Amino acid sequence: MSTEIDILIVYADADNETSNEGSPGWISQFKKFFEFILAQVLDEKPKVLLKGEFDSLTSPRLNNVGVMIPVLSKNFIASAQCLDNVRTFYEASQKNSGRIFKIVKEPILLGQQPELLRPLLGYEMFQLDTESGEIREYKNYFSSEAERQYWTELVELSYDIATVLRTLKQNGPSASVKDLNPRIVYLAETGHDLAVERSIIMRELQRHGYTVLPSQTLWGNTSEIEKIVKQDLAGCSMAIHLIGNTYGEIPEGGTSSVVDIQNRIAAERNQEARKKNESFTRLIWITPNLAHANERQRRFIETIKRDVEGQEGDEILETPLEDFKNIIREELLEAKDRKMVKDTGGRAIYLLHDKEDDREVRPYIDLIERSGFRVLMPVFEGELLDQRQKHIENLRTLDAAIIYKGKVNEQWLRIKASDIMKAPGFGRKKPIVAKAILAAPGDIANRDAFKVQDFRLIEGDAQYFVESLKLFLAEFRS
Repeated sequence: MSTEIDILIVYADADNETSNEGSPGWISQFKKFFEFILAQVLDEKPKVLLKGEFDSLTSPRLNNVGVMIPVLSKNFIASAQCLDNVRTFYEASQKNSGRIFKIVKEPILLGQQPELLRPLLGYEMFQLDTESGEIREYKNYFSSEAERQYWTELVELSYDIATVLRTLKQNGPSASVKDLNPRIVYLAETGHDLAVERSIIMRELQRHGYTVLPSQTLWGNTSEIEKIVKQDLAGCSMAIHLIGNTYGEIPEGGTSSVVDIQNRIAAERNQEARKKNESFTRLIWITPNLAHANERQRRFIETIKRDVEGQEGDEILETPLEDFKNIIREELLEAKDRKMVKDTGGRAIYLLHDKEDDREVRPYIDLIERSGFRVLMPVFEGELLDQRQKHIENLRTLDAAIIYKGKVNEQWLRIKASDIMKAPGFGRKKPIVAKAILAAPGDIANRDAFKVQDFRLIEGDAQYFVESLKLFLAEFRS
């Protein structure tokens, strides 16, 4: 299918107003970053157009658009023109909702969303403080908070849209996302505190050829949600549950959250599978840190633990989340991917460091290269987006990562460590084999947090770094 425009972003004009300092509006910034990420995924620049409520300059025929992105907000819902644009495109695309991708700019209850958009999975682009519950709009797009939520959602959106665009070009206007691979995994919904982690796991499963359900937002009353969950679980070989500090949203007319409902029905599905001698497994991860969980969430977790005891096919883990991800990989990822990890030829090590420490890391670069590894480096010149493009490419490519903490503070270190942990969300197709941090003695206050994330801490002077690096590289090579 040939389209005049690949992606049309529709929005309410009030959501794209420039700031008092003259900075571009939220929508314009979103378009800039989205185009940048999508171009990396497609290996070509997409045709992306903005359409405000009354923008007469951007009025293409909506039957000549590949994908529509409505930016959902209170302003959008109040705009008859915005809603009309969505309806018109839906009709023009032969009522194919698989070509509409809903961006959620601010929290809006499902019942308040346009009926046509309610079933669609949303990409949440707002900042939620899980401790205070405060909602904020991103202003610093390169902060650690934005790295965790905004950019991860951008990457996920870009990959999903790229899949649809490629399918449209191959199969015509009725195409949508549909993986015919029989391997299906049910990845249950989570509270907002684990939304990013769920997205990363989903992305990695999809990269390895798995269909991940649910494929739509679970909305409506409790009985309707239960019906959808049962239908989805009936064809799955595994259910994965992430249980954090928040209980989750309770649907209309019910007393249990969607997270609770999915857990209960998955447990029932497991019992049925045992009776029929079918293969079905449940992996349940519970956060080790419940400092912000309320009493109801704690009772819910205790119920899960009690019900799982002695039930074949169910496994509960209260480990660091990265360990849980590794278990998923061992359970699901194909043997050819594990074989690739054992292949030592052409391995690449990403040496992350700050510009101020560029000179100090040179001896370590030489050592790594002499040991037969390829060294990936950050870039510090040019536009911020160009620097980030290189950073993402390195995260996709690396086999191991080494972070050098020199003149920077621990917050910088945490951000870089977080990037490495989130690398599957940027399109990686293989596990990270090894991770290390080089730091001066006493430079890391929260040492246990990095050990939990499976980083090797190498603390000492320059000479100690050299000797320890030799050992690290030797183990990595073996």
